[in-house]
Amino acid sequence: MNDNLRWISHFGGELAALSAAFLWSLASVLYGRIGQYLSPLKMNLLKNIIAMAMAGVVLFQSGGLFSGMDTLATILLLLSGGIGIGVGDTAYFVALRHIGARRALLTLILSPPVTGILALLFLGESLSAGAWLGVLFTVAGVSWVITERVGNSGLAAERKSIGVAWGLLAAVGQATGAVLSHAAFIHANISPMRSALIRLIGGTAVVLSAMPLMKVSAQGYRNLNTGRRWGILLLTVFIGTFMGIWLQQISLKYAAAGVAQTLIATSPLFVIPIVALTGERVSLRALLGALIAIVGVGFLFLY
Repeated sequence: MNDNLRWISHFGGELAALSAAFLWSLASVLYGRIGQYLSPLKMNLLKNIIAMAMAGVVLFQSGGLFSGMDTLATILLLLSGGIGIGVGDTAYFVALRHIGARRALLTLILSPPVTGILALLFLGESLSAGAWLGVLFTVAGVSWVITERVGNSGLAAERKSIGVAWGLLAAVGQATGAVLSHAAFIHANISPMRSALIRLIGGTAVVLSAMPLMKVSAQGYRNLNTGRRWGILLLTVFIGTFMGIWLQQISLKYAAAGVAQTLIATSPLFVIPIVALTGERVSLRALLGALIAIVGVGFLFLY
């Protein structure tokens, strides 16, 4: 029993990343349904506000809401949230609308290679030859899946192209947010729950700033007109945003940034059986492409 506890303690960051991957895959399917009656910006704003309230309650009860904050770490986390949550999550919700949870998650597999490049440029972490081989495998696997024909409709092809483009933007946003969060943890000792709250504040600020530019009102959620819809939203925010971001921050604190992003990028493996259970057909090409991409992710940060 002690050996098991020691193993869990030693790999806590990695286990947190895998848990976040599972929860995010499940939440992606649910967010895809919620996106049918909420715009991406409104959905992002609402889930951020709800998740901030959840994190705020936890921190307030523990007596450590904003005490002893480090200025540089706070700035890094606000930037991380603004880019990763404000821009990245909004882009991801747009991708969900156009290409569905399975393909949207697959575009996020590109996040680890981008993380590796950014870590090389800004944190001085170099990539090995095996890591660059991982980049090749990852890009090949994702490209193979997202170029699969979904029909002869020109509109379907256009929607897929738009969805993939937004998914790639989401991947860059997530990678940038991860590197900034990891830099904050390197600079200061901050709890994952507090870092999650600060990131949510940064993301919410960006969404609120973008709404007037996009001519989207922050008011009016008439489509959330049933208790069932609110229930689904609250459940999705709890598992996908509150728990997901908290676990992600744990992984970034206790594991290397690249390793954390690599394990979080296993979400497509979890989502394939989920969407299959909902009745969506999963082709052999999609399955093999996902496996190739995951193999590439494994190579990427092989030490």
